[in-house]
Amino acid sequence: MPPAVRAASEWAVRLLVIGVALYVASMLLREFSQIVVPLLVALLLAAMLVPISRRLARAMPVGLAAGTTVLGVILIVSALFTLIGQQFTSGLSELTAEVATGLEQIRDWLRTTFSITDSEFDRYFENLREGVSNSGNLGQTAADVGLTATHFIAGMFIALFALFFFLYDGPRIWAWIVRLFPRVSRPRVDSSGRIAWDQLSAFVRATIIVALVDAVGIALGATVLKVPFAFAIGVLVFLFAFIPIVGALLSGAVAVILALVSHGFGVALIMLAVVIAVQQLESHVLQPVLLGHAVSIHPLAVILAIAAGSTVAGIVGALAAVPFAAVLNAVGKHLLLKESEAELEEELEESAEEGSAPAKP
Repeated sequence: MPPAVRAASEWAVRLLVIGVALYVASMLLREFSQIVVPLLVALLLAAMLVPISRRLARAMPVGLAAGTTVLGVILIVSALFTLIGQQFTSGLSELTAEVATGLEQIRDWLRTTFSITDSEFDRYFENLREGVSNSGNLGQTAADVGLTATHFIAGMFIALFALFFFLYDGPRIWAWIVRLFPRVSRPRVDSSGRIAWDQLSAFVRATIIVALVDAVGIALGATVLKVPFAFAIGVLVFLFAFIPIVGALLSGAVAVILALVSHGFGVALIMLAVVIAVQQLESHVLQPVLLGHAVSIHPLAVILAIAAGSTVAGIVGALAAVPFAAVLNAVGKHLLLKESEAELEEELEESAEEGSAPAKP
């Protein structure tokens, strides 16, 4: 058999085994997503909150510091959702009238620009209404929503309990995980885990700062332009900023659409300019300064990671995909560096032994 064919077949078999392993791993993650997803959320929150918990632990017991940190997260999230609910309640009636006016303006613009008659509009809307009404069984949809809500509540409690124990007993949990590996591999596993944790912490902290700047900038722009639900837009921008590229597009689109339906094309164009300006500041100033080259991964890898994460775990998977891709990138570089250092040491030892060996007569 020619060497090229033999090498190609060996590569094909190895790639096939890797592909099957990845497929089985993704199926297991989807099967146990009700446990895996809350643990991932808790891990991301722990990477963000460990410094706060450690500072509190200087003035109180470790368990009390971890519990106080978790309670603070619950109170902050509850306050945010309360403010969003109050804003929706107070501005919903006004928004309804503004949306009606904005849709009428959009309809007039489409009719004059594309020469669409009122009868054609009525036919399009009727087809859309029938498609929505025939999209599924209402009872089954309600049952699915109830089941999803139950899973969400259960996952939230799992995430909160896991977050508490990550903050309270994280080092001992990691030491127990390291002891599961063979004794020879433990030093590399431990060093890889520490690099992964440092990478994840740096990524989360930098992304939080970038998300805050995006949220404040776009929310201020929406407030000045009197776009409805400006605070809710800011919260949405903050959450979606954890999904690079795709999140900025979605959150910016929501702000522009609300400006369009409430104030027309002129204000929507200004809102679009504000969104673009804030996102340019983020991509060209904040991210290079805060993240640097340590956590940089290729944009294609970002898109593929988001697609894979959303396929496995939905929106939470998309949120967690990029930081974990950065972690894998850093750990891979660390292991390759360790491997090259070990090979170099072996070569030096071999050369030293050859140099010290007595010459043959």
